[in-house]
Amino acid sequence: MAVTSCKDQNQFVINGKIENAGALKKVLLYETDQLVDSAFLNESSEFKFTHISTGPNFYSLSVGDKNFLVVAQNGDELEFSTDYKDTTNTYKITGSDDSEKIRSFNEISNKYGKVYQQLQDEYSKVVSTNPAAKDSAYNAIMPRFQKNADAYSDAALKFTEENKDNLAGFYAIGTLDQTKFETQMIHYADEIKNKYPDNKAVQSFVTKMMALKPVSVGQKAPEFELPTPEGKIVKLSDVKGKYILLDFWASWCAPCRAENPNIVKQYNAFKDKGFNIVSVSLDDNKSAWLKAIKDDKLTWTHISELKKWDGKVTNLYKVEGIPASFLLDSQGKIVAKNLRGEELKAFLTKGL
Repeated sequence: MAVTSCKDQNQFVINGKIENAGALKKVLLYETDQLVDSAFLNESSEFKFTHISTGPNFYSLSVGDKNFLVVAQNGDELEFSTDYKDTTNTYKITGSDDSEKIRSFNEISNKYGKVYQQLQDEYSKVVSTNPAAKDSAYNAIMPRFQKNADAYSDAALKFTEENKDNLAGFYAIGTLDQTKFETQMIHYADEIKNKYPDNKAVQSFVTKMMALKPVSVGQKAPEFELPTPEGKIVKLSDVKGKYILLDFWASWCAPCRAENPNIVKQYNAFKDKGFNIVSVSLDDNKSAWLKAIKDDKLTWTHISELKKWDGKVTNLYKVEGIPASFLLDSQGKIVAKNLRGEELKAFLTKGL
């Protein structure tokens, strides 16, 4: 005879067990990033949460310095267990398909994370033994770092595609570098924007991606006009070329200054073939701006509002960090973003 149980559809339950927690007795339950409940481990190292959800949502079980992400909604009864001493953060979860899939993705992530840590340890060992070999060790190990990072990104995208109908896919794509996978993230946001209307994390992601869409690859770069150091008003459409680099930078930005020699090199190599640049400075000190232009030998068009992060163009292009760049074609369409170093050279070599 089959035995069935009636679950309370107005709340969800998490039954858990954390072995070898030592003096740690308190387990916290977070909904996204807000603390919503707490429980104490009993003599059998068990705990229990009951909570009401507005729909499928992310919850984090936190004990000591460890956090475990689950997905729950009313009617679910989850069973969770882990060993606190397990340094791999392995755990078991049942009662929620999305939670089980997140656990499986964490196994994928941990595999590549382990390789990353091994490479990091290898590099640190070489440098600690022979500091003079720092640069050569970096150059030798970087291709392996990149290969591992690319493999992880491919795995995360594959997992997202296979799970785009659930929150595990959303979790996976959120681990990727937005600057490199913005196009995929915007496309994904378009697909799920109406699926989880009450999920704060999803809706926050969708809002951010939709704001980025007008300045994403494939879109026409928004028009604007700003003054040069001499006070001449320049429109973006005034700058002509087969490819135009719209570069956001500042004199006080060390990574920007470090990248400038490469931009100068590419400008000198390709300017006669149709490559042009317009640089938008986030400086608020005109003297510092002009000195940096001169010192770094930046001989192309320069414009600025001299308002740091409060400039209207900075906001228009959703620039949250610098250096940031947009590569435009002759029609003003954005064809690439944030190309630096050899990536910019390779694109221009192929395109020009």
